[in-house]
Amino acid sequence: MTEVTTTVRLNPDREELQGLVRAQIETLLETSQFDAAKTILTPVQPADIADVIESLPSRLQVLAFRLLSKNEAIDVYEHLAPPVQESLLEDFKHPEVLEIFNQMSPDDRVRLLDELPAKVVRQLFKHLSNEERKATSLLLGYKPETAGRIMTTEYVSLKEDYTASQALDRIRHIATSFETIYVLYVTDDSRRLTGTLSLRNLVMARPEEYIAQIMVPDVVSVHTNTDQEEVARTIQHYDFLAVPVVDSEQRLVGIVTVDDVIDILEEEATEDIYTAGGVQSQGDDYFKSSLMTVARKRVVWLFILLITNTLTSQVIHSQEDVLQKTITLAAFIPLLIDAGGNVGAQSSTVVIRGLNTEDVRLTQVLPVIVREGGAGALLGLMLGIVVTVWAYFLQGDWLVAITVGSSLFIISLLAAFAGGGLPFLFKSMKLDPALMSAPFITTAVDVLGVAIYLLIARSLLGI
Repeated sequence: MTEVTTTVRLNPDREELQGLVRAQIETLLETSQFDAAKTILTPVQPADIADVIESLPSRLQVLAFRLLSKNEAIDVYEHLAPPVQESLLEDFKHPEVLEIFNQMSPDDRVRLLDELPAKVVRQLFKHLSNEERKATSLLLGYKPETAGRIMTTEYVSLKEDYTASQALDRIRHIATSFETIYVLYVTDDSRRLTGTLSLRNLVMARPEEYIAQIMVPDVVSVHTNTDQEEVARTIQHYDFLAVPVVDSEQRLVGIVTVDDVIDILEEEATEDIYTAGGVQSQGDDYFKSSLMTVARKRVVWLFILLITNTLTSQVIHSQEDVLQKTITLAAFIPLLIDAGGNVGAQSSTVVIRGLNTEDVRLTQVLPVIVREGGAGALLGLMLGIVVTVWAYFLQGDWLVAITVGSSLFIISLLAAFAGGGLPFLFKSMKLDPALMSAPFITTAVDVLGVAIYLLIARSLLGI
């Protein structure tokens, strides 16, 4: 057993550690060596234990979780994915569930409740303590994906007339009950937020100094209905460990901590990536979803693109006489629309990202479009020259080669303008640029690109 513990404490790469612990835990649980399994988990961080439990077969997850002490179980439970939390709730005996559920921080508890069926939520609510029920009900009363919904009510507040000595005594008395004590919040008698104070500055202050003398009165806060993405940007911009949340009367009601912000940024990034790819994101684990769910998430935009692509077919049909006389032109259609689509996708990607991070604002639409248009022209020129030479090498006809090269130049310019401008248009219409831009750019490039190509061919080839 000593050899196993020593192996874990060699502190290898985190993934190697998790893989090692998982393999050992699974083997020991399968052979009912519970004491040995518990010894292995002792030096492991709660977040890593959660990862190990999630990777175990479902029948072993409950066994592994039962090896943890009460305090460890609470910490680990908050790091588990909602589906695993739900599974443990179903398998645990009722008193054990309630104890862990009651000890969770309010924001983590609300995140779990959002994933549970309403019937289960009502049952769990009945057994919460009055204080925890009140805190949880407060958060559930706010709209999803707002500061009020993701905040925690576990923070340390001080009064302006406290001395530094009194404040430290209060913190020593209540510190274990709160999520963070590194930033302290100062309120008046009506609970209105009047300042903040770091624990470092409090410790360094003279014992007789009043909080009002050492606090920072210029407070950056967010409102309860502020979007969670805006909360994340605020914490990121100011390098906060936590940001205070106030209601309409500027009363302090909670804080959002940096660890919650990291989760938010990951969720938002995942949602944006799924949206850009035309996949509906509903918060559940995509790779654990059923095939029917996977298909349902993808099919909507595929149908839309299928319908819009029929316009390209109509354009080609209307120019059949051009293609019949110079059949080699048809061979370059995929090249032109794919290259144009790639240019448009690049432009839209950088613009959408800029809008999301607020590096680009709606008022900057003209400079951005001009810049992307210039980039499109430069790219089109470079690609067009290469394609012209390549087309001549393949077909031995300079007129066909020039037709292909000049068409690619114009299509690249058009795609860059569309990719740079459409995200601004959809943003101004309160629509998601990541969701709306891709199909419209694809349609514009395909339909107009083919039309431009065949018109140039008709003109240059004299058809």
